[in-house]
Amino acid sequence: MKKEKEHEERTGDFLSELGIIAHIDHPNAARLIGFGVDGGLHLVLQFSPQGSLASVLHGTTESLEWKIRFKVAVGVAEGLQYLHQGCHRRIIHRDIKASNILLTQDYQPQISDFGLAKWLPDKWAHHVVFPIEGTFGYLAPEYFMHGIVDEKTDVFAFGVLLLELITGRHAVDSSRQSLVIWAKPLLDANDVKELADSRLGDCYDLGEMKRAMLTASMCIHHSSSMRPEMNRVVQLLRGEGKSPEPKQKSNVGRALILDDSDLADYTPTSYLRDLNRHMELVLE
Repeated sequence: MKKEKEHEERTGDFLSELGIIAHIDHPNAARLIGFGVDGGLHLVLQFSPQGSLASVLHGTTESLEWKIRFKVAVGVAEGLQYLHQGCHRRIIHRDIKASNILLTQDYQPQISDFGLAKWLPDKWAHHVVFPIEGTFGYLAPEYFMHGIVDEKTDVFAFGVLLLELITGRHAVDSSRQSLVIWAKPLLDANDVKELADSRLGDCYDLGEMKRAMLTASMCIHHSSSMRPEMNRVVQLLRGEGKSPEPKQKSNVGRALILDDSDLADYTPTSYLRDLNRHMELVLE
């Protein structure tokens, strides 16, 4: 737990995370074994022999083979589908990123670190939170600009994670460039050669790569209502279902924060401008 927080706040955060993770039961979510309070607040999770996705994707000169990358993508998608729709209460993770995906011995991905996760009652379209917490590079525009949290917050972050798996690049590189901003024109052009991690060479399944690219482009859409839900994401990655296009859905809840003209005028250019502005604020 963050040391700079007051004791009562740290305890509250710990109990909240403990309460959430104790109710989760899915192969693609970290399994809680126990907890401890002596000498600090600790959660005891099942050991992950391969470490985190960040460590094997970015922390070594060896390239992670495409078969494993795609397995991780599908597994994380299924884990998020469970949190959003299969769990007895809707859970929004809010911090999906490579370092929070643990890998078992056979590279089965497990979503971990539920410190920012939120329960979301069924009757709530979304939740508005403050302060904005999470990891820059993975934050959806409606979240970092207005604090709006719902399932589409995780969908956007998953899209960024997919781009990491496809490209082998960090969500934000050493020159502070956003992976989303770099990849967007290449996704629009369907440029497989430029997007695919050069370390892979030609050692990838072209059909899987194209499905991953299509899914990523839909997940990082600047408008949350145009992003697919996670059950659709799983279908897209698996090549199931008929139409690859998401349906426009009404988003009445967002009108509480953004009026209709705001939504209509919120273009990809506006999104990139907001993303750059947020990056400047974070990195000042």
